[in-house]
Amino acid sequence: MTYSQPKLKVRASAMTETSVLKHEKLASILLPEPASIIEAMKVIDQGAAQIAMVVDEERKLLGVVTDGDLRRAILSGASLDAPIAPFVVKTFHKVSGQVGRTEALDLMKCHCIEQLPIVDDSGRLQGLHLLNELIQPQSLPNAAIVLAGGKGTRLGSLTRSTPKPMIRIVGRPILERIVLHLIGNGISEIYLSVNYLAEQIEEHFGDGSKFGCKIFYLRETKPLGTGGPLALIPDHSRKHPVLVMNGDLITEFDIAQMLARHDQQNNAITMGVRTYSHSVPFGCVQTDGDRITSLLEKPTLQETINAGIYVISPELLADVPASYYPITKLLELALARNQRLGIHPIDSWIDVGQPDQLDRARGIENQGLQRIP
Repeated sequence: MTYSQPKLKVRASAMTETSVLKHEKLASILLPEPASIIEAMKVIDQGAAQIAMVVDEERKLLGVVTDGDLRRAILSGASLDAPIAPFVVKTFHKVSGQVGRTEALDLMKCHCIEQLPIVDDSGRLQGLHLLNELIQPQSLPNAAIVLAGGKGTRLGSLTRSTPKPMIRIVGRPILERIVLHLIGNGISEIYLSVNYLAEQIEEHFGDGSKFGCKIFYLRETKPLGTGGPLALIPDHSRKHPVLVMNGDLITEFDIAQMLARHDQQNNAITMGVRTYSHSVPFGCVQTDGDRITSLLEKPTLQETINAGIYVISPELLADVPASYYPITKLLELALARNQRLGIHPIDSWIDVGQPDQLDRARGIENQGLQRIP
């Protein structure tokens, strides 16, 4: 049986810099659905990516075949000339070409997959992420606490029947994005602080097994603020610095790097920070008494802001009361004791607890991790 390999017609701009497999190499792993097992074996061997992408004439991705699928087909008694179609896997993970490197790697490491197809809105194959040797994330001993108990009143009707962390951004709940990011960075012990509509969160995440981690719940019988839930962390999870995050963030950062900085600088608390810029829409003047000294035409002001991400040393957790307690009080306590507070820059960050920021997050095209159910 002979066949012609589907042609790949992709503009160079269609793939992002995170697409590991280039266009000319991608063409070598394309396979039409009528192909046979032996032809699939040849494509996988020549492509050296341990996978073949099954596409139609329009290059729409129909399914994938790995070398493991071929082995199972042969062991089941299929001949080498048998059609590959019955052994094509049609339920697989995929992402759009706009998904960033960290988000793609989070999904790959969370589900222990080595290849992640990139498709456009029509389902046409655009590229392929390769995990290579990064099959398993580095395992970190630290626990993470995600603060997900707030009512999100600033978002109005959006949170009347949905907890703020479960609002979907391009098809995926905010909190699920955070959990995937934690897992992808090597954290497998996750505490979710819950209160408002907690049952929705618990039903979605369960014990974490379907995400490849262990999820526990810090149930607030009354609102505890941003710091009070830390008092509920069990003793066995206080042996190492803990990572604390607000549950309304769309963010990407290297967690291991932040933890390492915390240890190297011997910080009591390390805060994730961002640079915030604000443009004044008016001409401004600087004065000395009643005399003008300079003019500034619509200046841009910059401030360093708290990103709602912290690494906290275990000894400080004993100072947190199991009552309403803003986390800023813990920072003030550490400063009063002359303990060292450090910072860690967070490059990618949106606080979707702000209505305008939620609109911004929803306006980012194709940022959701797409998955065929």
